[in-house]
Amino acid sequence: MNPMRVLQVVTIMNRGGLETMLMNYYRKMDRSKIQFDFMVHRTERGHYDDEIEELGGQIFRMPPIKPGNYSTYFLLLKDFFAKQREYRVVHAHNNENSSFVLRAAKEANIPCRIAHSHLSDLGLDYKLPFRLYARHCMKEAPTHYFACSKKAGSWLFGERNDITVMNNAVNAEEFIFDFEKRNKIREELNLKNELVVGHIGRFNRQKNHTFLIDIFKEISRKKPDAVLLLAGEGGLRKEMEEKVFKLGLSKNVLFLGVREDISSLLQAMDIFLFPSLFEGLPVVLIEAQASGLPVIASSAITKETNVTGKLSFADLKESAVKWADKILSSNLERGNCTSILREKGYDTSSMSIWLADFYTDKSKRTEEVLL
Repeated sequence: MNPMRVLQVVTIMNRGGLETMLMNYYRKMDRSKIQFDFMVHRTERGHYDDEIEELGGQIFRMPPIKPGNYSTYFLLLKDFFAKQREYRVVHAHNNENSSFVLRAAKEANIPCRIAHSHLSDLGLDYKLPFRLYARHCMKEAPTHYFACSKKAGSWLFGERNDITVMNNAVNAEEFIFDFEKRNKIREELNLKNELVVGHIGRFNRQKNHTFLIDIFKEISRKKPDAVLLLAGEGGLRKEMEEKVFKLGLSKNVLFLGVREDISSLLQAMDIFLFPSLFEGLPVVLIEAQASGLPVIASSAITKETNVTGKLSFADLKESAVKWADKILSSNLERGNCTSILREKGYDTSSMSIWLADFYTDKSKRTEEVLL
């Protein structure tokens, strides 16, 4: 018997938060029963594409969603669902732009159509009118509403009572703190007994790297041998490298690029810093807590993120000096948080079963209603 194929709709399968979350679930699925395929909106290959294809998934490429190509995009969606008629579930992760693919899926009579919110804000820019248009198109297109947090759900869908908060689960056992792993990765990075502050995230405005570097500058005044690890890529990386150079911190800040060994990098760190301007519920903060790391995050992030009690918040209105003092006074003791994550539904092993059951049940039940 062929597996039920579920279409996951994303921008590109790079090593971002939602993409990592999807892969966490995908790897744990019983793929004899449920298989993921991916609709992406970039021509270039993503970091996870090879693994997706090895696991039996198909990747369908669409153009980027831009106001100037809406008409073409809508026609391509219509043609896609006319040809690919096997899908009973479409799970869209493009925030407000999910409305377009879900509207096309509705017209194609696909019974289970999930809109999934992964952010709690986008800020103000020239795209706002188009985002409002996309939200308007969301009306009645989804059959189900998912969000990574309550805040992310109300931001995209408004105050509804039918929003399912789906935890950004991780493979908890992969991140268990281990002294041998810690010593190995610190040796590879030429680290000894220095205080190591870490951050993992794309170099864009949302992640607030410029303030992060200001904070580290204040840390380095009191601990001159402290080291900052920055993993990720993005349009602002060069600007941040220049800032680090101007502040005289080049020897203390390591730009690591995109890494496949996130669990190992977290072992090397002593504390995790995350001063984002806005987020949904970041997967990397769950990973950091899974590794037993103390975390200091922006208070702009939902309090739901504090799953283990090892995460504390700081206000972005506070100075870099106060953030640095908070970091330097933190308890750096680490422990095993696996049981807490499992208990609270943030371990992939149990949550992948829940998701598979949801897909199976809702696709059948919604189809019955439509009939």
